[in-house]
Amino acid sequence: MQRKSDLGGLRVAVTGGTSGLGLALVRLLASRGARVAFVARTAPAVEDTARRTGAYGIIGDVGCKDDIFPIALQITGNLGGLDVLINNASSLGPVPMAPLADTDCEELEQALAVNLLGPFRLTKALFGSLAKSANEGTGALVINITSDAAVNAYPGWGAYGASKAALGHLTAIWAEEAKADGVRFRAIDPGDMDTPLHALAMPDADPAKLKRPEESAAEIIQTMRDALPCLTAHSARLTA
Repeated sequence: MQRKSDLGGLRVAVTGGTSGLGLALVRLLASRGARVAFVARTAPAVEDTARRTGAYGIIGDVGCKDDIFPIALQITGNLGGLDVLINNASSLGPVPMAPLADTDCEELEQALAVNLLGPFRLTKALFGSLAKSANEGTGALVINITSDAAVNAYPGWGAYGASKAALGHLTAIWAEEAKADGVRFRAIDPGDMDTPLHALAMPDADPAKLKRPEESAAEIIQTMRDALPCLTAHSARLTA
């Protein structure tokens, strides 16, 4: 059985941290001893989540280029560095979902700004901190949250699916390029979850048939643990 402190002060940043999967990740990471900073756009939600979890809340929009460096500075300044970045924030594009022929260019741009350019820009801004952590032996990992819509052609999911497909390939390329720096990359599809984003995309879906965000969060944290040998060694010491 894992103890509450099994993440041992690991420094983790989560985008989209006030609802759905992001909120579940912030709660679970903080409860297991990680030092967590999270990002979201709405001030009251950020303040409430910070108060309830003890994590450090940052008000910002990863889809906005001008917000990226202030976000990155607040993450590293308040955590004292960074070991894990989870790019979770997502945009569906047009709502209600629409065929590509009915999707405005601005709606596609919004999906790309949040789902692709946001993770790229934030990872780039934080890469030096991640590489430093890897060099110090803590390990460093970037997790990009993707979707089965990235590989399956679902009608109406064009903007979202195309942006997530690009994110998946971006992750694979960066994983190869970052090997020399010791920074690992993973693209994770958490499955169909009972979240506000899923409800917005598919309002008629039966929540009982969807995964709970907490279940997906636990799976992602296990993937994180498996990818960082320092955590495996730390957990072994705790349970010895």
